[in-house]
Amino acid sequence: MSLSATYVTRHDQMFPTLSSDDIARMRRFGMAATFAAGERIVRAGDVAPGLIVIVSGKVEITQDVGGDRHETIIVHGPGSFAGELAQLSERPSLVTTKAIEPVDAFVIPSRRLRDLMVQEASLGERVMRALILRRVGLLESGGSGPIIVGHQGSGDLLRLQGFLTRSGHPHRVLDADTDPCAKTLVERFQVDPHHLPIVLCPDGKILLNPGDRELARCIGLVKPIDNSKLYDVAIIGAGPAGLAAAVYAASEGLSVIVLDCRAFGGQAGASARIENYLGFPTGISGMALMARAYNQAQKFGVEMVIPNEAGHLGVAADVAGKHYHLRTSSDEIVNARAVIVASGARYRRLDVANLAQFEGTSVHYWASPIEARLCGGQEVALVGAGNSAGQAAVFLAGHVKTVWLLVRGAGLESSMSRYLIERIEAQPNIKVLPETTVIALDGQGENLESVRWRSRQGEEGTCPIRHLFLFIGADPNTDWLAGSDIALDEKGFIRTGITAGPERHLLETSRSGIFAIGDVRSGSVKRVAAAVGEGAQVVAALHAYLAREGQAPGVSQTMRMT
Repeated sequence: MSLSATYVTRHDQMFPTLSSDDIARMRRFGMAATFAAGERIVRAGDVAPGLIVIVSGKVEITQDVGGDRHETIIVHGPGSFAGELAQLSERPSLVTTKAIEPVDAFVIPSRRLRDLMVQEASLGERVMRALILRRVGLLESGGSGPIIVGHQGSGDLLRLQGFLTRSGHPHRVLDADTDPCAKTLVERFQVDPHHLPIVLCPDGKILLNPGDRELARCIGLVKPIDNSKLYDVAIIGAGPAGLAAAVYAASEGLSVIVLDCRAFGGQAGASARIENYLGFPTGISGMALMARAYNQAQKFGVEMVIPNEAGHLGVAADVAGKHYHLRTSSDEIVNARAVIVASGARYRRLDVANLAQFEGTSVHYWASPIEARLCGGQEVALVGAGNSAGQAAVFLAGHVKTVWLLVRGAGLESSMSRYLIERIEAQPNIKVLPETTVIALDGQGENLESVRWRSRQGEEGTCPIRHLFLFIGADPNTDWLAGSDIALDEKGFIRTGITAGPERHLLETSRSGIFAIGDVRSGSVKRVAAAVGEGAQVVAALHAYLAREGQAPGVSQTMRMT
């Protein structure tokens, strides 16, 4: 296994050498430490003590490449620092750090590392860029993180792979049918083939076809929620709106916790390329844009609990007064003075009887490189006429033989941006079928074999298609608010700005101190930029509410329940 190209092309930014002045400025954030030659400072899978700044001596960074073998990534010398994004949020290390000669250093713990980012802006920028690029290098090399072993194309394998990819977490996927390392692992741990896929976590634990939350806990992506803490605000949803609100709130000194039931980024994170977002003239993938926002939020100390789903919203009280509490699907409690609902929408499903039979293996609700590899060189069908559908069609056209774009309306002009329409018209392998709907799916087991569709004129067609992509809109994700007395419109979106009074904000719901932003809000503009704007705007309303209630914002406090 070779290191990624990023290690070569951006080596100096990934592994900068600090000057004596830089080290002096950083030293006040850390604690002195020494390590003996041969001492393993951090093992992959363990939580590192923080960012390790080396004053003298040498430290080797290695990653696991399988079969009890390790590959050296870099040897750090004086003026270097060891660590990557995991150290920003006290998550388990993805690499092993070992002293190869006596080392004199100082260690900056995660909390103080975030202080460094804010208080020493130019130095913090260099450190942050290095941490991000090191994570990019680990993602590209595929030599760190958990190992997934399963049958290629199986629904659960794709689910686990998709979860880790959208979480920006390095991992490896081994084909149980062809990869000798995979066969060795299955034999070593005596795994019944029916229990595949399995996940080998960096700490050595084996999971049998785990759920996303079980996997996240094993690799340290989520930690138990401390129900004794009282946050200034709990944000439900980590899409563009939720992440924007988290960044702005935390940067202004509020204590923030964010929950999302899947992964950060929301629907925007699944976009292959966004080309009309301000400031990115060459475009940017949704995943890249949302990963930047996610890392930015962590830089300001936002506590991320992903995946974990909000299940019930209620009111509680302590000696300081009223606050809200959220019960999660894992039966944990989050206490917060205010709540921002940015739970977005759920993908709308096609009205075909046997749709569920093929979901996860042949029917997809986003188009990422994972799905593109699955259907490379094939014919695929894509249903939808919005911008997300257009972005997916253009992306897939670069990997497949033909994209059949099925549109219920007369054309694309009323629902898709002009630049995407022109891009589609320029792609000879995208075939647009207007006024056409899917009427049946045929296949065996989980595997789709053909799609049947019908035009408005009654003409029917069948195409041998193994992968169907659905971008037919979304419904509001508000079922979890049942019984909370928050007003919804006739379609289930949250109504805001309906309560009279000069003190109430346009983004505030029918309940004081609960706000709604982004796609889940009634009347919102379904665009990434609009969601980000609402995320920024709501923080001013949040400050006003806390001031109105006489609650001084700040770091999370310990609850004192009556």
